[in-house]
Amino acid sequence: MSTTAPNASSAPRGHDPLATLGSLPGVPDAVDSVRKAVDAVYGHRVMRRRSNEVTSEAALRAARGSAALSGADWALEEVRRRSDFGAAADALTVGAALRLTAEAGQLLSIWRQSPVRVLARLHLVAAGGAGAGDGGVAGETVGRPRLAGEPVVETPGPDSPKPLIEAPLPAADEVAGRLNGLSELVIAGSSAPALVTAAVVHGELLALRPFGSYNGLVARAAERIVLIGSGLDPKSICPSEVGHAELGRAAYVAAFDGYLSGTPDGMAAWITHCGRAVELGVRESTAVCEALQRGAA
Repeated sequence: MSTTAPNASSAPRGHDPLATLGSLPGVPDAVDSVRKAVDAVYGHRVMRRRSNEVTSEAALRAARGSAALSGADWALEEVRRRSDFGAAADALTVGAALRLTAEAGQLLSIWRQSPVRVLARLHLVAAGGAGAGDGGVAGETVGRPRLAGEPVVETPGPDSPKPLIEAPLPAADEVAGRLNGLSELVIAGSSAPALVTAAVVHGELLALRPFGSYNGLVARAAERIVLIGSGLDPKSICPSEVGHAELGRAAYVAAFDGYLSGTPDGMAAWITHCGRAVELGVRESTAVCEALQRGAA
């Protein structure tokens, strides 16, 4: 993990490194802004009667946003109508993103007990449509962290795009150690706001790229699980993936560089970027609520 968010195994008993991040300059304001935005959309009158419809629409838009960040920038209506997610890299990516958003809400209780198990499950779900025969990764590498010498092909397929995150890959033994540290942090719990924990989980998985493929999709799905499971967004109607996509790939990479730096300013920049993404996701779902209220959706 970054130098500002130390590995849990090296932290003294009772120490809460995530809470320290919550006090970085700008982070309390971002946390407060996110909470006010989330409270406002949960208070919308449509949520009293049609919250399931808002949740379903948020999941669809989250999948579209996450896939766009991974290079498959399809129109929302294309994602909505398609049922064939074949061998092309963009179709595989969209299919993986849809499966992940459907799966994330089913893993909350397991996440609190075994985050690494959930991450393995997420990768298995993401890679479910990609096998060695269609340009995907070999079957024995799916659903487990990569071993020494195993490559990372972020988006399987014959026309795989350039990966969004190009930072040096940590070695497999470092990945294993840092995944264990992240797991210990999650299991131990923290007084840090949900936004902080979600941003650290997201950033650490992007840094590690622990699997042979689909690491970006898995990292964003894990952020989603934290936001839901923390109680900040229990109905999963605030798709941060939408916001990340709206802010753009360049801004995403620039903010992530802050996480990699491990500096207080860099970490604060990443956390506040994730906060803006949640707020934009809230704005998207607020628009869905308004459309439902008008009878336009």
